[in-house]
Amino acid sequence: MLGTMPSSLHHQAVERLGTRIVEGDLPAGDIVLAEQLEAELGVSRSVVREAVRVLQSLGMLEATKRVGIRVLPPSSWNAYDPMIIRWRLAGQGRGEQLRSLTELRTAVEPMAAELAALHAPDSTRQQLLETAEQMRAVGRAGDLQTFLELDIRFHAMVLASSGNEMFARLADSIAEILRGRTDLGLMPDHPHEQAMQWHVEVAAAIHARRPEAAREGMDRIMRRTEAELETVWQGKTRAFGSIA
Repeated sequence: MLGTMPSSLHHQAVERLGTRIVEGDLPAGDIVLAEQLEAELGVSRSVVREAVRVLQSLGMLEATKRVGIRVLPPSSWNAYDPMIIRWRLAGQGRGEQLRSLTELRTAVEPMAAELAALHAPDSTRQQLLETAEQMRAVGRAGDLQTFLELDIRFHAMVLASSGNEMFARLADSIAEILRGRTDLGLMPDHPHEQAMQWHVEVAAAIHARRPEAAREGMDRIMRRTEAELETVWQGKTRAFGSIA
């Protein structure tokens, strides 16, 4: 996609600009010029152009002819994009980001589990059960990295197995917050035994085609997650968008 452009320079430019916008160092409404970014980032015009193109696709920048590059407000950002989620988790917006995605998960994942119990293919049901059992084994062993990857796989499989394509598209966003929770030290050294058991029970309910039990089990998981994380976002203001 980037041709012969050094991907590391492109990546660094995207990361630096994206982080500055998220942190407010480049506030909404500011106009910056390509040559200004070249000098600040120490990169070529082509690298700046590609970085701006990526951030435009995320709704963070808008290039205007004969004016410059305008920084757009958070209401324009693609709030589901994993890069924006990662930048927010790493900065001052951590609490708000954890809250919004955890609330989204609490609303969506129990329904996804119910639908998976109704619609998942037999092969997927078996894979879910095996994944949940593996999670419990590595969790008891204290292997947090392997547990994380299995946890990401488990929740992505539930979302995809719902047969709802919009639920399935949330998998990358949820993976980013699961990674962030581990990277930020918000996971215990050993995952809770009860939580691991609940994952097994959700998988077993989906395997047995018991939609109500699958929904209730996933709701328990998400309610516990909320309870564990709510201190991180206490006192954080909510963003309210206007309705046109």
